Amino acid sequence: MKSRNWIPFPRIEGRASRQAHADLPEGTYERELGKEGFFGPATHMHHRHPPTGWTKWEGPLRPRAFDLTKLGAVEPCPFDAPEILANAHCRLRFWRAPARMEHLARNGDGDELLFIHTGRGRLFCDYGHLPFRSGDYIVLPRSTMWRIECDEPVSALLIEATGSSYTLPDRGIVGKHAVFDPAVLETPKLDDVFLAQQHENETRVRIKRRNEISTVTYPFNPLDAVGWHGDLAPVRLNVEDIRPLMSHRYHLPPSAHTTFVADRFVVCTFTPRPFETDPGALKVPFFHNNDDYDEVLFYHAGDFFSRDNIHAGMMTLHPCGFTHGPHPKALARSFVQPKPATDEYAVMLDTRDALEIAPAARMVEWEDYAYSWKAAEAPKRAAE
Repeated sequence: MKSRNWIPFPRIEGRASRQAHADLPEGTYERELGKEGFFGPATHMHHRHPPTGWTKWEGPLRPRAFDLTKLGAVEPCPFDAPEILANAHCRLRFWRAPARMEHLARNGDGDELLFIHTGRGRLFCDYGHLPFRSGDYIVLPRSTMWRIECDEPVSALLIEATGSSYTLPDRGIVGKHAVFDPAVLETPKLDDVFLAQQHENETRVRIKRRNEISTVTYPFNPLDAVGWHGDLAPVRLNVEDIRPLMSHRYHLPPSAHTTFVADRFVVCTFTPRPFETDPGALKVPFFHNNDDYDEVLFYHAGDFFSRDNIHAGMMTLHPCGFTHGPHPKALARSFVQPKPATDEYAVMLDTRDALEIAPAARMVEWEDYAYSWKAAEAPKRAAE
C-alpha cells in the first residue's frame, strides 16, 4: 500500500476510552471511523445509542443479504455460473458444478479463485491433478486450462481478480509463517491419475476474455504435460489450515484475517478462534464506518455469532457509506460470551470500488435485511 503523509493529531474529547475496542465508558457504544479500511488514521466515537439503531431505510444504499442456496441450477461451465456482484476489478459468481466438465475452461481476464463451499472432487489443469474438498481455496493463475470431476455435488464461490493476480498479504512483524505456513499450500501433481486422463479425442476449450467466450477445438486433450518446473502454478489452501491471529485483550480488525490480496480488493477468512478473555475487551465486531470499501461476507459453515437469521450459503453486502456492526443478539453479548470460542467459517471480500448487484442476486435477496438490526439490547458487562 502506498504510504501517505496523513495529518497526525490524536486527541481525546469528552468521555472516551484510551484503548480502542476496550474499556468503553459505561452506557456507550463505540464506532470506528477510519481511512483505507483499517490501515489509515481512525477515530473512535462513543455514542449513547447503537449506531445501527435506524427505524427506516430509503434509497439504494442499504445492507443487503442474498440466499445463494436458492440458486439451484447446475451450470456445465464456470463461465455460465450466475454472476452475483461485480465491478471493474472483481467478478463474483456462484457455481453449482456438473458431475463432470466435458470441456476445458480458461479465464483470460484474470486470476480465478475457487472457494469450494460444498462437495469434493478432482481438478485437472495444465499443471496436473489436484484433489479438492469442502473448505478449499484453489488459486488458478490467469489463462490456466482446467476442468473438474466431482465425487460429491459441488457448489463453489468463484472470485475473479479482473486484470490482476492473487498474492499473499504482508504479514509484517508476525512473520511469513503466521496465519498459515506456505508449506501447507498444495500444487497439482503429474501423477498416474493425470496421465490416465490424457487422450487423442476431440476436446473443446472455452476461453473468457473481456467477459466474452471463444471456443477452441483440439483433436486431442491439451492437458498433455509430461513435466514442468517453475514457481507459477495453481495452489490449494483449506480453511482448516488457517491459524488465525488472536489477541486475548483486543478485538482484532478483519484485516488481520487477510488471506489473499489482488488489485483493489482483498479476500479474508474467518475461522474458529477463542474469544477475548480480558473483561473490558469487546468480544464482537465493533461498529464501524465502511467509508472506503464495500464489504461482502459469504457464510460457509458454523454458528455466525455476529449475525442473526443467517445460515450457511448466504451472502451479505454492506456497501460503502454507512455504519454497521453486530446484530442485536450479538451486541447483547459484547463483553460476556456463553462459550469460549467462535465456531464459524466465512469468506470476506473487501473491494475498494463499488460493487454492482447482478439480477441473479436480486432474485434471492432477503429484502428486509436492513431491518434486522432493530430492537438492540444493551450490552452486558463482565461485572453484572
